[in-house]
Amino acid sequence: MAIAAPGSAPADAPAVLSAPARSGRFRGASRGAGRPRGGSAGRSILQKLTPWLFLGTAVGLLLLFTYWPAVNLFYYSVTDWDGIDLTKNFVGLDNYFRVFTDPRIFSVFAVSLYYFIASFVQMAIALYFATLLSFSTRFQNLFRGILFFPYLINGVAIGFVFLYLFQPGGTLDTALSWFGVTDPPQWLGNPDVVNWSLAGTSVWRYTGLNFVLFLGAIQSIPHELYEAAELDGATKWQQFWAIIVPGIRRIIGLSFILAIAGSLSVFEVPFIMTGGANGSATFVIQTLQTAFSFRQVGLASAMAVVLLAIVLVVTVIQRMVFPDEKVDLT
Repeated sequence: MAIAAPGSAPADAPAVLSAPARSGRFRGASRGAGRPRGGSAGRSILQKLTPWLFLGTAVGLLLLFTYWPAVNLFYYSVTDWDGIDLTKNFVGLDNYFRVFTDPRIFSVFAVSLYYFIASFVQMAIALYFATLLSFSTRFQNLFRGILFFPYLINGVAIGFVFLYLFQPGGTLDTALSWFGVTDPPQWLGNPDVVNWSLAGTSVWRYTGLNFVLFLGAIQSIPHELYEAAELDGATKWQQFWAIIVPGIRRIIGLSFILAIAGSLSVFEVPFIMTGGANGSATFVIQTLQTAFSFRQVGLASAMAVVLLAIVLVVTVIQRMVFPDEKVDLT
């Protein structure tokens, strides 16, 4: 056994630091603790700036690709720019007067009536299937997918598919021949039929969008209301008009706005299938041809501004007629 010297600590006792060592150790610890505080402050600033960086990027892209082109559109609409020359002569409101006075320009809005009627057909079909598939039905998920699938397909692909469908001797004519129709009309060549064919294509494509909107709105209605209506002896038809229609009134108004805006700005399907021939040119196709085929970018810009103004006016009128008030079914 080792014998400790007088006044010294035993050999197996824990080491005790001297006062200078303790002070140096604590000073080092305080200096080390200061560095994490500085890093934490930097991370805190970065965390505060991160949302603004994401927001600034999104707003910057929105300003660059949406609002700045819109400002240029208004500027081009009061000039006679042809899209090539560097000089742009100011013409005031001449382009706007020409839009409203030239029958070849403003008369193409009549084509939008076909799509406007078709939009109500697709809303009726979508509301019917949304109401039917909102309740317990066999294979309801399969039918939901089938109805929504056309909306997921690219408009160019839909145009080419229906182009082969409507061509002479194509799929539609072959199917009609099974029922004894031997002389079908020219679906895309007859000016009296072509717009109905194109509008029918739009119905097939956009019914899925209205279907999903109506389906989500109907499923948000409390199920207890249907149970109470059944106890009171209400039929399914009475439940539809007393519960479903008031409950989805906002979505019906939204679909109405989309129907008007969509019927006025139809482009993909008629452009791909007919190119605007045989009286199927819509206002957007006419605007495109004016800008790039006839080199009248100023006039085409005025046409685009007029279309935007019409959509905004119709939207404001719709909001006044059908205000967005809270629906209380209880």
